[in-house]
Amino acid sequence: MERYLDAEQVLAVPCPNRKQSLLTEYGTYLETVRGLVPPTIAQHLRTSGQMLDHLHYEKDPARLADLTRSDIEIFVRASGERLGRRSLQNAVAQLRSFLRFLSGRGQVAPSLEGQIDTPRVYRGERLPRSLPWGIVQEFLRSVDRTKGQGLRDYAIFLLMASYGLRASEVVALKLDDIEWRAGRIVVPQPKTAQRLVLPLTDAVGQALVDYLRGARPRLPYREVFLRGRAPAGHLRPTAVTEAFQAWARRSGLAIPFQGPHCLRHSYAVHLLRQGVPLKTIGDLLGHRCAESTCVYIRLAVEDLRDVALCLPPEATTSAGVQRVRS
Repeated sequence: MERYLDAEQVLAVPCPNRKQSLLTEYGTYLETVRGLVPPTIAQHLRTSGQMLDHLHYEKDPARLADLTRSDIEIFVRASGERLGRRSLQNAVAQLRSFLRFLSGRGQVAPSLEGQIDTPRVYRGERLPRSLPWGIVQEFLRSVDRTKGQGLRDYAIFLLMASYGLRASEVVALKLDDIEWRAGRIVVPQPKTAQRLVLPLTDAVGQALVDYLRGARPRLPYREVFLRGRAPAGHLRPTAVTEAFQAWARRSGLAIPFQGPHCLRHSYAVHLLRQGVPLKTIGDLLGHRCAESTCVYIRLAVEDLRDVALCLPPEATTSAGVQRVRS
């Protein structure tokens, strides 16, 4: 009803309040000065808005001028109760950016952003979130393609496993992005605001054709993947996560991960074990630097066994073993 009334332009346009005005100015700063993409800007604005709500900024705008380190630490501790270490580290980084913006405008005391403690997160401390490639293939085969939802979800998961796509990239895919005659697929990347051109394989093309002909609702949307139940519209990344969790449970396979992003990790590790260079893997994943790609190809213990050196012959004797131990 709200969408209908808004389309008919009969709804009154609400006047922005103080908080909304400040966040709008901050969003413009993030876009024009820092050059951030819309998804990243949305994350910054969400954290900044939570901070303003914590300070009751709408009722007391002068509260910013009296902001202290203790006020910020109270907000960070409250955020830590619902966020993990990595998410909290991102929130602290976003909060520091907001404080620098306010400091430049003279709304808060200078150097507050440098007084916030952040949780320590070590690179490579977690094992890779990848599945054995055989498990990935079994998972794809376990999806029931006799029904419409199965045709849609199979095409989604096959895209992620074949190209290492993110869920946000799959749901943003439009019919015009599939160039059938040229045999390629142009993938929009909301995270980097770039477009990735990939070859359209026969398997992926057939899965898309099966879904478009047999299961896609006849609705005036250009997005490839649409909801199968009301309300009608295109999918969101959360819907892909829910579908992955449902099919993972039905498959009965040993899949310890709760999200489809493990398919992207599995794709990267699979390419690495096939001897594909790191730069090529990064290009396929849409990364700007090799450091981002290394996150996806951290090797587990079983991979490290392949690079262990054999003991020299003299070390196999009891005297040699004793010398090695000493």
